Amino acid sequence: MGALLALAMTGFICIVTETLPAGLLPQLAEGLNISRPLAGQLVTAYAIGSLIAAIPLTIATRSWRRRSVLLLTIVGFLIFNTVTALSFNVWLTLLARFFAGVSAGLAWSLLAGYARRMVPDFMQGRAMAVAMVGTPVALSLGVPAGTWLGNLVGWRMAFGVMSILTLGLIGWVLAKVPDYPGESGAKALGLRPVLSTPGVRSILSVVIVWMLAHNILYTYIADFVSLSGLLAHVDVILLVFGLSALVGIGFAGRFVDRWLRLCVLVSLAIFALVALLFALFPVQTMVIYAGVALWGITFGGAATLLQTALADSAGDGADVALSMNVVAWNSAIAGGGIVGGLLLNRWGADSFPWALLILLAAGFCIALAARRHGFRPGARTGTL
Repeated sequence: MGALLALAMTGFICIVTETLPAGLLPQLAEGLNISRPLAGQLVTAYAIGSLIAAIPLTIATRSWRRRSVLLLTIVGFLIFNTVTALSFNVWLTLLARFFAGVSAGLAWSLLAGYARRMVPDFMQGRAMAVAMVGTPVALSLGVPAGTWLGNLVGWRMAFGVMSILTLGLIGWVLAKVPDYPGESGAKALGLRPVLSTPGVRSILSVVIVWMLAHNILYTYIADFVSLSGLLAHVDVILLVFGLSALVGIGFAGRFVDRWLRLCVLVSLAIFALVALLFALFPVQTMVIYAGVALWGITFGGAATLLQTALADSAGDGADVALSMNVVAWNSAIAGGGIVGGLLLNRWGADSFPWALLILLAAGFCIALAARRHGFRPGARTGTL
């Protein structure tokens, strides 16, 4: 458990490092003497680094011992968050953010496979749920806490605290996380064979449409809840979402090894129901709060469910497949901002739920059809 929680802490640092600038945008812009739109590119630079690096770095390092790769990513966060905290030059800061994203891209492709190797086959899904718990904790507690700290003592100190946490994580990994050999050249699969493995493309397609639907709403949640007069309570709504996501990851950890397919289908169906309720009752306060709670539960378990299915389908190519998942996930984040912005400008925030319904229906149909390869019925392995 100590080793799995160290992986969870790595994910926590990935998420907080990525999203911290969004909560401190005015202070960053003032501190670097730049405009807010340019300051917003600190988030973009991080995402681009993850997108570009995930697949090639995963392939390049797959023969390395696993703990060495994990420590490399964590040291990357230490270096580049420290540079961000100390830099007074916008281009140096953007470069540091880009390479922090590179570290994250490699980390995300590593964590799920690492967690699976620590436990017997029939506990792999639960192990991944523990390793992924850093994401909802970061979204529900870490990001608000980082924003509060940045407002209290300055954005540089907030990034400095991230470096201190990362330094402690290095010691934690050295003390608790077991080491494993990498893949031999003969065993390692290339990008094309992994992508051609039955089930992999279906799962990645579900990742894209599910996370695109999620990010359309999450990115523009303030605009959507303003329809019901809740703009001043966005922080409370996001807290409800984050706490619900923790509940979701608990459910996923409990049921993923026995009922992975059912969990995916039910999650997509519930999210679609929430979208329908949002479409029909966009100004009802209780509908918004209840819908956000259900949405958070479905999102909380998504990473565990989808990465477990992907790793199972890819087999020996799991690390490469999970690096593709990083690209798909980050593409959906970027796509959510773009598509949501277009919808907002063209039809307004009340168009979001209808777009979500279309995407989630597509994801449900893909998952339903991937019964033989991808989202298989029954227990994953062995007798639970």
